[in-house]
Amino acid sequence: MRVHHVLPVNKQLDHAYWIGVPGRAFAWACRDEYPAPFFRRTFEWDGIAPARLSVAAAGYIEIHLNGEKVGDHVLDPTPTNFDKHLYLLEFNVEHLLRKGKNAVGVILGNSTYNCSTGGPWMLDEIPWRDYPKFILQLNVDGTPAVYSDPDWKFFGDGPIRMNEVKNGEFYDARLEQVGWDRPDFDDSRWSRAGVVHAPGGEIMRHTHEPCRVFRTFPMRRIGKNVYDSGQNLSGWVQIEVEGDPGSTVQIRYAEKIDEHGRIDQRGISRFVTTGLFQTDRYTLKGGGQEIWHPRFAYHGFRYAEITIEGNAEISAVEAQALGTDFRQIGSIVSSDEVLNALHRNACWSYRSNFTGIPTDCPQREKQGWTGDALLGVELGLYNFDAADAYADWMVTVEETQRPNGQLAAKAPLSSGGYNWAFGPAWDSAFLMIPATVYAFTGRTDLIRRHYFAMQKYLDFCIDMSPGMIASWGLGDYLNPEPEERIVSSALISTAFFYADAKLMARFAGLLGKSGDVPYYEALGKEIFQAFQKKFANPDGSFGNGSQTALAASVFFGLAPSPQLTASLLDELVKKEEHLAHFGIQGAKFVPRVLAEYGFIDTAYELIVQKRFPGWACQLQQGATTSWEQWSGTGSRNHVVFADIGAWFYRYPGGFRVSMEKPGYSAMTIRPCFPAALNSFEAEYRGYSCRWKQNDKTTALQIGVPEHSRAFVDVPNRKETLLLTSGVHEIEIVK
Repeated sequence: MRVHHVLPVNKQLDHAYWIGVPGRAFAWACRDEYPAPFFRRTFEWDGIAPARLSVAAAGYIEIHLNGEKVGDHVLDPTPTNFDKHLYLLEFNVEHLLRKGKNAVGVILGNSTYNCSTGGPWMLDEIPWRDYPKFILQLNVDGTPAVYSDPDWKFFGDGPIRMNEVKNGEFYDARLEQVGWDRPDFDDSRWSRAGVVHAPGGEIMRHTHEPCRVFRTFPMRRIGKNVYDSGQNLSGWVQIEVEGDPGSTVQIRYAEKIDEHGRIDQRGISRFVTTGLFQTDRYTLKGGGQEIWHPRFAYHGFRYAEITIEGNAEISAVEAQALGTDFRQIGSIVSSDEVLNALHRNACWSYRSNFTGIPTDCPQREKQGWTGDALLGVELGLYNFDAADAYADWMVTVEETQRPNGQLAAKAPLSSGGYNWAFGPAWDSAFLMIPATVYAFTGRTDLIRRHYFAMQKYLDFCIDMSPGMIASWGLGDYLNPEPEERIVSSALISTAFFYADAKLMARFAGLLGKSGDVPYYEALGKEIFQAFQKKFANPDGSFGNGSQTALAASVFFGLAPSPQLTASLLDELVKKEEHLAHFGIQGAKFVPRVLAEYGFIDTAYELIVQKRFPGWACQLQQGATTSWEQWSGTGSRNHVVFADIGAWFYRYPGGFRVSMEKPGYSAMTIRPCFPAALNSFEAEYRGYSCRWKQNDKTTALQIGVPEHSRAFVDVPNRKETLLLTSGVHEIEIVK
């Protein structure tokens, strides 16, 4: 009898072993691509309930019980730093069991645990890389009924011939093992599984929702072999096809088409240097209609090129959008279709870039860049119940921290995470996302869990910042301006450094660590003084006087006369014809500062004007998501310019979420009314703010959910209105 040393969360697995394919258990043996392995085991069940299946996997996993897939999840489990932690998946399965003989089956995919694709991020050389493996236990009424051990059988030459998260999936239906997941299947030709090394990470419960297919789009044929879903998305194509055995359907995915109507992958394929980029293949078994989509690969696309070798005919093509299955908690609609479209695009980019973790893009990289996640967090929390997902991802972020306090720019980790793009504008996600979750929900658990690691990070910043000027890291990235007109990265990095010091003082107060408060307050004052000395100009501007330099200084509380500096920003934006002369940082700071300091009309015109560079210019080119760059080169599905989706809630919608009044049982509502906008409606967690205006009056309607309150500030009224549950009508005379 073996003695198990397990953590409490692992009691569900106390009889189980990590198992996999023998002989494929070391990273050096995984340079070649192998077919996805299938595993199975039979067991007896006497009809006692409840039955709970627990499993952890290094790689993707799909579980079957008596011929049925367990659950409706896809891309399970969420990728992690596999040598640090993995997620436990749990399913109630008594409805799939039957008295007597049963069979449990498992299919493993590579995920980012075993990525063989070459490219600049070198995921094929990640330290934990190994062949996929799993550990599983089915407990019936608390007693193990079956668990992973060497008595399992596996089949290593199945129909999933190749699966790579950055390339695609190849499937040969002729190699299917019919009934492989049923009790009466003859597995005498299958081999015995082997006990393998565990991936090394702690097995933890996750709290976030799984990934699911949440919407489908029929694809319309627009050319000889090209199909259009009408929506850029993250997911895959499902085909219905009939034809001769051995005929092959190839699906290539792209976000745009060229001038000849062919798919165009050029802007996004350069980061994948091996294999066929964004390509799936299906080989028919013949004998009737066949329906297929990949299991272990997903793509970023609007268009698909579908070609056939052999004798086969496609009868239906469907795009299936997938991502973390968040509950929607907010919505926006207005009288301006440009605004509505920009908000839809922002939300589609957010959903496309959350597949268990927040990612940068769903096609070429699929990586958890911290800077991208930070720029998208408020957009996410206004629209979706995403706090649990951020809580889980923060664990992954902390796992990248080095002993000296440095954080990687990507979580899970991959190459380049410490040596490019890290810096306060990216790393501050580790402090600012917990702060934002606190503001939106009142939750302090993220702050409490990571407080000491946050302290280590601030110590690292101090060591990296002579004279308290943080001159390292990226600044206003993806700014289309000539280099001499772009704000210095030192101004941006130092502003974030200051904000982090201020947050640490606030965190210390929240957690009752009163001894830490004076230290971080003093650090903030020291950074403030250094910032003034280095960047302040006599006229109230900062740095090079660009839109981003002005806005960042006000946004972070570094402008001693914020109204003056905001006025300079207003004048500059008008002078520059409301064009977006900024990168991803300015895209957040500029509209917010303008609206916050009374220049709502300037901010609104900046957002909806249709010339380049700007948001609405993308709509003229058919954008259905927010782009990585103003020009549309590179990825066309990013969140870095999508903070305007949060701006709509905060300013026209008035929902002023803040750390001063965290949570949502008492909401501060302070709407702004752009003169060019006739009507606007916003809903958030049961609150609503609706208004219509003409030249003389604004009709404002505020809805407050049960057991809640709203503090409402409106123009021309000095006092704040306190509203209780119900619908309240307010007339504002101009």
